Amino acid sequence: MAVEIGHIAQLLDATLDQHQHRKAENALRQEEKKPGYSLALLNIVASDPLPAKTRLAAALAFKNFIRLNYVDEEGSYKLSEAEVATIKQELVGLMISSPPNIQTQLGEAISIIADSDFWRRWDTLIQDLVSRLSTTDYKVTNGVLEVAHSIFVRWRPLFQSNELYEEINHVVGIFGERYIQMLGVADQQITANENNPVALKGWFDTLSLLIRIFYDLSCQDVPPVIESNLEPIFSLLLKYLSYSNSVFDGDDDEASPLENVKADICEALQLYTNKFDEDFSPYADRFTNAVWNLLSAVGPEKRYDILVSKALQFLTAVASVPRHAQNFNSEEILSQIVEKVILPNVALRESDVEMFEDEPIEFIRRDLEGSDTDSRRRAATDFLRKLLDNFEMLVTTVVFKYIDHYLVLGQKDWKAKDTAVYLFLAIAAKGSVTAAQGVKTVNQYVNVVDFFQKHVASDLVAEDGVEPIAKVDAIKYLHNFRSQLTKEQWQAAFEPLIKNLASTNYVVYTYAAIAVERVLFLTDDDGQHLFSRTDIEPFAKDLLEHLFKLVERESSPAKLQENEFLMRCIMRVLIVIKDGVAPILDGILQHLILITNVIKANPSNPRFYYYHFEAIGALVRYCGGSFSDKLETQLWEPFSSILNEEVTEFVPYVFQIFAALLEIDVSRPLPENFKSLVKPLTAPTVWETRGNVPGCARFLSAIIPKAASEILANKQLELILGIFQKLVSGKKTEQNAFDILEAVTATFDGPILDDYFGTILTLVFSKLQGSPPDSYKSRFVRFYHLVSARGYEVGMGADYFIKHAEALQAGVFTPIYLNIILQTTSQFARPVDRKLGVISFTKTLCDSTAFAQRYQKGWGFTCNHLLDLLKNAPKVATGAGDEIVTEADVDDIGFGIGFTPLNTCKRGPRDDFPDIMNVQAWVGEYLKAANQRHGGAIVKFASERLTPEAKEAIAPYLQ
Repeated sequence: MAVEIGHIAQLLDATLDQHQHRKAENALRQEEKKPGYSLALLNIVASDPLPAKTRLAAALAFKNFIRLNYVDEEGSYKLSEAEVATIKQELVGLMISSPPNIQTQLGEAISIIADSDFWRRWDTLIQDLVSRLSTTDYKVTNGVLEVAHSIFVRWRPLFQSNELYEEINHVVGIFGERYIQMLGVADQQITANENNPVALKGWFDTLSLLIRIFYDLSCQDVPPVIESNLEPIFSLLLKYLSYSNSVFDGDDDEASPLENVKADICEALQLYTNKFDEDFSPYADRFTNAVWNLLSAVGPEKRYDILVSKALQFLTAVASVPRHAQNFNSEEILSQIVEKVILPNVALRESDVEMFEDEPIEFIRRDLEGSDTDSRRRAATDFLRKLLDNFEMLVTTVVFKYIDHYLVLGQKDWKAKDTAVYLFLAIAAKGSVTAAQGVKTVNQYVNVVDFFQKHVASDLVAEDGVEPIAKVDAIKYLHNFRSQLTKEQWQAAFEPLIKNLASTNYVVYTYAAIAVERVLFLTDDDGQHLFSRTDIEPFAKDLLEHLFKLVERESSPAKLQENEFLMRCIMRVLIVIKDGVAPILDGILQHLILITNVIKANPSNPRFYYYHFEAIGALVRYCGGSFSDKLETQLWEPFSSILNEEVTEFVPYVFQIFAALLEIDVSRPLPENFKSLVKPLTAPTVWETRGNVPGCARFLSAIIPKAASEILANKQLELILGIFQKLVSGKKTEQNAFDILEAVTATFDGPILDDYFGTILTLVFSKLQGSPPDSYKSRFVRFYHLVSARGYEVGMGADYFIKHAEALQAGVFTPIYLNIILQTTSQFARPVDRKLGVISFTKTLCDSTAFAQRYQKGWGFTCNHLLDLLKNAPKVATGAGDEIVTEADVDDIGFGIGFTPLNTCKRGPRDDFPDIMNVQAWVGEYLKAANQRHGGAIVKFASERLTPEAKEAIAPYLQ
């Protein structure tokens, strides 16, 4: 069935409407399955009569489609060869002729295709690009260079390899000479058009792209074509660092192409300073002076922010090279640096105050998370800290003169005090401020606690008459130096900190929540929390109520989930008080359900809803045992509506929480509500979204033992094994496949699985024939042990496995047992896995006819491996434990497409024999009982088949 372009264009428009976006997205997923979908999107992008927003939506949809559907895990095409060929033929030309916002999306799509195809499967691309470069039309040239940069920029973070160098050499061989010519062309065109604003800006964009490509080409090593042209290239860069033209004067907020070029130059210089100092050294002084002059001349306007930041990053790199750093080693020079560069760039500007008032959440994120890497303050601080690393005492002395000066001014002017506190923060902390513990190492020449008490604490405690930014400075001071304070000092500071949660200022109360959360997370070097449950329990109720009130102030989905820091604090309090939440569980649940119902209409802040589901997970983890009925009943309605409405962002979280609820008590029957989920869970559609797979696999594994009779009655076992077959075929889902297989094996007896077991082994063995990773072998061996350990009483055991394996191919079991099962078992690290191995080997020695009769040597090998496992007998811990719950690192979360595990719902290792506590005692009892059962056969085998040492070792278990 062919795709229909008009229909797709309508659906793309509908995705932009918040009332119908989810329906439209689901309809587009159906269209995706039809051949030619990607080309239909490109046709829409290329169609001038269509509205710009539709064309942009098509470009975005194309990029996302390519990301997920271009190649599979092995790198093979998922699209037809013809479709792939057409995409490659059309894409570059389309991108070059498109408006800039569409260019960006198509450029990213080209980069994704290049990841799998460039250069061997797309070896014509660079020649195609070179042939399109124009010396007269900057629009065409910039389109070409955008594509080139989007491909080459991929090299920057990569590790060196022969393959990478081959690719770079391929590019340089075709592109290198033409690239050098284009630098000259851009320079000439800039000179020729210096009075033509439109063309001048266009050619400056060209120069900016060329300098970024200079960085790309040099990021691994300096290519010969660049090395032989370094002198003219550096002369050109030096020329443009000091270039000025009144055409670029104007907007104070928006960086002009000239500032962009200068920032790009500084970034390239930083690379050469860090990586190729030998090549760069002859030019270092000239560039350092040029950048210094540039910094001394630019004003405080926002348009210069990125330029100033990149310039400071270059100076920081220069200060990192010992021989260049000596240029800064004098009190006079350092005073000049502080006065002319540091102070102007750390002082609060009007634009900062405006952002504080008008975009508070943006202010917090930039200030806190390092998303301000291109901010002046951050760059100036990094430069100062690098100088501090080199000359700690001298820098401290110089900077303290300014701190003291600004503290005096600060008695009348809060902005001056802000500068003083900021300077102190900059030189007091050594190294970075870590997310877990704040500042770990402090400048030996300062006293952090003393400075706080004398100059900062009053702002924290004061109820009024203090500027909000000064309050934030005081809270941030505590936040940064949190691990430098003793518990007693913290107990004195904690109450005033919590009082600031009641502030009417958004940034103040948010910063207070951030600091409270981080202190509750803080641990000492032994991993013990500074504040325990007993410390926090007395005021947990009021604290949580207040935090919920702050979150729920807003009623629209987007605004309610805007502030992830408040939700993170709620999550942390719940994790710290554990089951101390029981008396207030009803109220907390109501708040979390209310929030769920609001934000499911439009999930827009992945961090917020991640912390939100961790908070619900904390209730399940710590109260699930006592309140499972309540949690199941209350969460059913909001969670089932998430599944019904296909709120894709939340589905993986729902399945994890549902699974955790079911796993709490294995003996509890499956709640009625959950029975209705078995059917949709065994349908193929839910498994098509990769982000659903881990949560669904875990939930299905938790349901199988509780719904065994219904599964058999409704003939759903085959469907479940079909899911196993699908998952085991993919590298990224094979572990989830084994979760399901283990649940099936542990639930259904041998006779029930008879008809399917041969197929299961065929699937599992076929992957063993390649060179599977150790993780696969380990799961296969666990599966074998589970079959073997379940034993004859349920129609399984080693002989069951052997019978089905040998039916596939005679003699296949022996090499698998000797080379994979025995060897992998001896490498098992987890106690539950080693315990399973012990039970399996013991039952094999006692109950297997095949090992008694056919595999007599194998009996001896099995006994030796059992004795090895018993030397360090596995002790399996029971219960969830009281370990520290660390949430996922938000920067590592694959938001949008991946799966994010909830740590509060983390599943412990699967223990299929929880009733066997003392493994050694159990082995002795089992061996003795079996020996009696078989008329002394076990003792006889031991005497015939074991070495003297092994006989001695097994003797205590048989006596």
